[in-house]
Amino acid sequence: MKVKFNQLSNAIRFLSIDAVQKANSGHPGMPMGMADVVTVLFKYHLRFNPENPNWINRDRFILSAGHGSMLLYSLLYLTGYKSISIEDIKNFRQLNSICAGHPEYKKGSGIETTTGPLGQGLGNAVGMAIAEEILKKKFSSSLINNKTYVIASDGDLMEGISHEAISLAGHLKLKNLIVFFDNNKISIDGPTSLSVSDDYKKRFEGYGWNFLEINGHNEKQISKAITKATKANKPTIISCKTIIGFGSPNKSRKASSHGAPLGDEEIALVRKKLKWNSEAFMIPEDILSAWREIGKKGIKSEKKWLEILEKKNSNIKSVLKDTYVDSNLKELENIIKKEKKKYFDSKPSMATRQCSSATIESISSIFPQLIGGSADLSGSNNTKTNSSKVINSKNFDGNYIHYGVREHGMAAIMNGLALYGGFIPYGGTFLIFSDYCKPSIRLAALMGLKVIYIFSHDSIGLGEDGPTHQPIEQLTGLRAIPNLNVFRPADINETLECWQIALKSKNTPSAIALSRQKLPYINPKFSEKNECENGAYIVKMTSHDVKVTLVASGSEVELALNVHDELKKIGIESKVVSMPCQELFDIQSDDFKRNILDEESLIVTIEAGSVLSWKKYLGGKGISLGIDKFGESAPYKKVYEHLNLSVEKIVLVIQEKLRKK
Repeated sequence: MKVKFNQLSNAIRFLSIDAVQKANSGHPGMPMGMADVVTVLFKYHLRFNPENPNWINRDRFILSAGHGSMLLYSLLYLTGYKSISIEDIKNFRQLNSICAGHPEYKKGSGIETTTGPLGQGLGNAVGMAIAEEILKKKFSSSLINNKTYVIASDGDLMEGISHEAISLAGHLKLKNLIVFFDNNKISIDGPTSLSVSDDYKKRFEGYGWNFLEINGHNEKQISKAITKATKANKPTIISCKTIIGFGSPNKSRKASSHGAPLGDEEIALVRKKLKWNSEAFMIPEDILSAWREIGKKGIKSEKKWLEILEKKNSNIKSVLKDTYVDSNLKELENIIKKEKKKYFDSKPSMATRQCSSATIESISSIFPQLIGGSADLSGSNNTKTNSSKVINSKNFDGNYIHYGVREHGMAAIMNGLALYGGFIPYGGTFLIFSDYCKPSIRLAALMGLKVIYIFSHDSIGLGEDGPTHQPIEQLTGLRAIPNLNVFRPADINETLECWQIALKSKNTPSAIALSRQKLPYINPKFSEKNECENGAYIVKMTSHDVKVTLVASGSEVELALNVHDELKKIGIESKVVSMPCQELFDIQSDDFKRNILDEESLIVTIEAGSVLSWKKYLGGKGISLGIDKFGESAPYKKVYEHLNLSVEKIVLVIQEKLRKK
């Protein structure tokens, strides 16, 4: 007997209802409202293979409205993904369950990205759509032709990041991007009319999108709209008029079904109304079998794709079967060594933003998977090099994206590029604007993505732009994010090494903070070893019986070296430690750390920013010199002096401290 469409949809609804009720926590209303839309999508349109969730040419399905996570988990279980069992669904929102409160990315699980902070999934989807266009251009449309589908809520479209992401998507004419707007007109506070009166049609058409409007519970309308969207020449949003909490006699169309369990009595009424006679978590065999058949269609789709792939040359086959990953790390090591030797011989004074640009230039030829970009500041943060080819709506045969003044969108899109598979995105802005990127950086760290952030103008050293642009607390804030390596190189040698570490890193994003002002070459000895890999190393010391250990990062290593020279003149033995990455130093052995930070000496840390992240190294008796107030507008050397970061003032502070010991 053929299973009716509404029975397929109801399987999603009741798995979602039951899981939220058992957990006594969650959002049942959205899965109940969008069940019909996703049933049409998965049954008739979505190309996926539960047997191989990593298939490069699969369609991507992104639940940007992550609060409705049970919608996704139900679909993955019903279609036969091995990652989610019925026991996992019963343990929704419980410790160690893959069915977390909001979707959490796990490669090969069918969960394509971590969502929850609204708007982020939409931004990721734009990155995935860009990635598809790049690979399509590289390998042909016969091999790469997938779509990216997104479910976005009213909350996703309220968040500012959505404006940035959809604006760029429209500008690039990403025709492979299709968004379902769950237009149920309800948020947690109540009806969306409390806070929104946007004309969504005008908004999206103004951004260069197609706008379609349908009844989100009408099977034929849903399918017809998807078909139309797949044939469009620009991105499409389908406004789905849905009923939140569909099927609930007392809670449908109400905020009470948004973020709380329905309750046993109401669930019994929903079962009666929708004629669902099964017990909690029980899916009738004929309905489950029908869903599993939907999942099996993808096996045939991938088989046909593999037949096309087999006719291509061996290079394309190997690259695509490995999801376009070829790290070239041995070749990278050789290039870095060669570049380090070259600069050791010439010992140039360069701003580290220029050092970073030189590094990108030197490695681009062996890293075709590098996709660069900048939030409008390409000339300032030096992310665009002679090897950069700009991507635009007419040509995706490039490796550089002009993101415009869209830091929020850029960072989320970079995550999407990384998630698609095979790309290493890097993007630039000023360090002060890392605050705009912070939610996406945090999610990259949570997901373990290889994403590289280039943050130039890293201190009061930018001078005349003043306190609005001079970062003070930003480095400390970034260092507080778990699983993020924050680098602040002091010269070209360290910049090369920090880039090498970032490219070798497998599951940790990297932030590289770079100076605007020129800095001298600091290391008196040449070494092929990557000193930055340990997070810190000794640059210079007068003897092994040091009284002062000067620890600095970035531009302040030069300052520490000058202080070291002055201390020597007055008979105080010291050593200078460059610490470009606290995170890497903190995981070294105790013996290594004791060798670097001599506990018998006075430890003095120097950085032109907040001292909070440095105090852990003082051993209770050291000094952290930095800035815990906002900067000033003036030439940078004057600003350093005004804020007591001069050689003379630091030496006086050290002398006074030594006298008190």
